[in-house]
Amino acid sequence: MARPSEKLIDALRETANRLETDVAYSWGNLGNCNCGHLTQTLTGLNGDLIHEKALEAGADWGELASPRCDITGLEVEPLVRSLLAEGLSLDDIGHLEDLSDPRVLRAVPPSFPRYLARNDREHAVAYMRAWADVLSDELAR
Repeated sequence: MARPSEKLIDALRETANRLETDVAYSWGNLGNCNCGHLTQTLTGLNGDLIHEKALEAGADWGELASPRCDITGLEVEPLVRSLLAEGLSLDDIGHLEDLSDPRVLRAVPPSFPRYLARNDREHAVAYMRAWADVLSDELAR
């Protein structure tokens, strides 16, 4: 689970709030998907630039967040590094894209289905808010 910080908690809530507006949201677009929107909030980059940078790396978020080969020494992609610097782990990135972290899912309001659809804006909003709540509780302890 991510390292809790006020900045990350605020970014998750800000991203959830923005997703409730008329912003572009597309799970198939690397700059306007779940991870893309949180990356926009944390880096200040726009969705088109994030999408372009991710395409240059030739991978989707799941692949970008995969551990790199110890033999080749390939670096973690810069967009992923920016998320790691804010306290996220590689697992967090994969979970955010798929809305799948069990600890976060337990905190999602019961009005949502047990399994969230990774390409549903409303589900992404609920997941980010629940994640912010989980991190806020951890930070308070």
